[in-house]
Amino acid sequence: MTNIPETGRTPRVQTRLVVIQILVFSLLLTLGGRLWYLQIRNGKEYTDEAKNNHVQQVVQPAVRGSILDARGVPLADNETRLVVSASRTELMRMKDDGKAVLTRLAGVLAMKPEDVINKIRLCDAKTPKPCWNGSPYQPIPVTDEATTQQALQIRERAEDFPGITAEPTAVRRYPAPGESRTSQVLGYLSPVTDQEIEKAKDGDSPYLRSDQVGRSGLERTYDKELRGKAGVTRYEVDNLGRVIGQAQSDPAVPGSNVVTSIDARVQAVAEWELHNAMVEARKTFDKNTNENYKADAGAVVVMEARTGRVVAMASQPDYDPNAWVGGISAKDYAALTGKNSNFPLLNRAIQGQAAPGSIFKVIPTTAAVNAGYEFNGRYPCPSSYSIGNQVFKNFESQGHGNITLGQALEVSCDTVYYALAHQQWQKDGGMKPKKDAKDWFYKTAHQFGLGATTGIDLPNEVSGRVPDRKWKQTFWEANKDYWCKIGKRGGSYVEQLSYENCLEGNLMRAGDSVNYSIGQGDTLVTPIQMATIYAAISNGGTLWNPSVGKAVVSPDGKTVTEIKPQAHGKLPMNAKTQSLIEEALAGVATRGTAAWRFGGWPQDKIPMHAKTGTAEVYGKQTTSWFATYTKDYAIVMTISQGGTGSGASGPAVRNIYDALYGLDDAGNQDLKRALLPKPQAALPKIAADGSIDAPTVKPYDPEAQKADPAKDGTAALAGPPAATWRRD
Repeated sequence: MTNIPETGRTPRVQTRLVVIQILVFSLLLTLGGRLWYLQIRNGKEYTDEAKNNHVQQVVQPAVRGSILDARGVPLADNETRLVVSASRTELMRMKDDGKAVLTRLAGVLAMKPEDVINKIRLCDAKTPKPCWNGSPYQPIPVTDEATTQQALQIRERAEDFPGITAEPTAVRRYPAPGESRTSQVLGYLSPVTDQEIEKAKDGDSPYLRSDQVGRSGLERTYDKELRGKAGVTRYEVDNLGRVIGQAQSDPAVPGSNVVTSIDARVQAVAEWELHNAMVEARKTFDKNTNENYKADAGAVVVMEARTGRVVAMASQPDYDPNAWVGGISAKDYAALTGKNSNFPLLNRAIQGQAAPGSIFKVIPTTAAVNAGYEFNGRYPCPSSYSIGNQVFKNFESQGHGNITLGQALEVSCDTVYYALAHQQWQKDGGMKPKKDAKDWFYKTAHQFGLGATTGIDLPNEVSGRVPDRKWKQTFWEANKDYWCKIGKRGGSYVEQLSYENCLEGNLMRAGDSVNYSIGQGDTLVTPIQMATIYAAISNGGTLWNPSVGKAVVSPDGKTVTEIKPQAHGKLPMNAKTQSLIEEALAGVATRGTAAWRFGGWPQDKIPMHAKTGTAEVYGKQTTSWFATYTKDYAIVMTISQGGTGSGASGPAVRNIYDALYGLDDAGNQDLKRALLPKPQAALPKIAADGSIDAPTVKPYDPEAQKADPAKDGTAALAGPPAATWRRD
């Protein structure tokens, strides 16, 4: 055997030892640095977090404030129910993800196991309702309709129901006083999401995981005021989770109450009359389509003319906001959002857009005067007006000779406005507009507030559309490729129209201007916009921001913050023009197109002003419009595919006025029957403890309203069973 000298391997061993020493030293240095970072640099932070591991928080949700009508009647409040909830976090720790527990729970609650399991699954883009769109870490309500016996079974057999609680809880309620749902105005609640919690955590009103958030209507607009502040009690616990003491307790602060300008009695009348008008329209034959009118949707707005405050706002179809309380079912969700639902969540008073027809004519009348035409000049009203080979007919092809602009409003003469609009189009340069084109008819519409939102304190209001030259260019650029693709010269109506739009859809054609002048063509308005305009004509020209909220009252009643009306403009007319238009609109109600609906009206005591509208829509039946005002109120109603303005909407609007002023069919007034002969300025009385004593609201009965005054002077004594009038 050969011996290897020690000197041959010593350097290698030494090198290895040095490397090992360096590694050990580096590890010790790293460990030391980490210990310094944890214990000295961030020691306090981690100490606090460690302490928090021994603190458990119990959240006591705040009682949400009520939404009240102008007299203090609750439109949305709270009631105590037995709520059964499930802790998803605890259930997910079980081997079967809690399916056995939830199945047993379903048996106790007399529900299907599948329905209970679906209630606690988390919502995402692929998960259908029902599901939970709140935080997965908070208790998820399974039902808010548990009986006392069911709750006792769950609590007495706690070992069979781990992660399940049954507690009395204040839940939202929408009582529908006098059967007035007020659904789209009130809105609804749903659980806060993690994204919302994260977004609001640095603000002045952060969310807790137990919070319910307003998703539409007043519940959304005034969510911060209504929500209050949840109470949090912090308990010290040991490492086994046993409570060893109370660390801190912050009591819950109830939400404030919101007083609205809505009058529940008038709201009930508006809802009933709108629905009934639609039912009656469906019984009427449409000779243009050889079938009855569909009357598939509608809206009505009752507004204080001098303030813009909304007294009633109804939209059909409507829904029951209580369907959202405690989590909406799959059946209810489909009924509200499915393709065959006709979208009852849509508030058509502020989100429904349609051509206005002849109720628009107050705008071109003003535009003509501002352009230099004499109001009392004489203008021909033939049965039709021709531009090239196009013939634009007067309604029902009727002529009236030479008439004034006021008379044109009274008889709703289309051809007067056709001619005026065509003349102005020519003066502005026609297809090749001048640089200094006045565009009076379009400019005036913008000055009336069209093409922009009114600023009402409800979410998701739409702006409508004024189809001026700027809009035409933008719209053409967005749709040109499609029009050029499907357009065909000499083809069907749609193909020919697309062909023309492909070539010159960005140009203001003569036909565009004449159609626009009578509220047709591409013009779109909402009922709230038209109510604002007619209220402004009544009050002397002020365009008020429509408002529903009237005051915010603290829970103890000691702090009342009034919501003052605000204006956003003035009508572009002088006092003389305003007076002449008023006279003409009074003529519409007494001798014009609406006179047959106001027979017997006490014009000398309560001057009525009106304008009818029947808008044509390609591929659909005509839209009914009826716009009116007195010195106190403006009322606008519209019914999609409902027929003529005075025919479909007229009777309903007359009945709403009769209820407001206490009038019978002959125009005799009885103030004992009058619901609101003058707008209510005062807020409801607030007691020393913050409570509000609200009067009772009884269901609206049209016959009783005119025949038997209520003893308390507030409403009819009797009415149909709850919600029966909503069924067709």
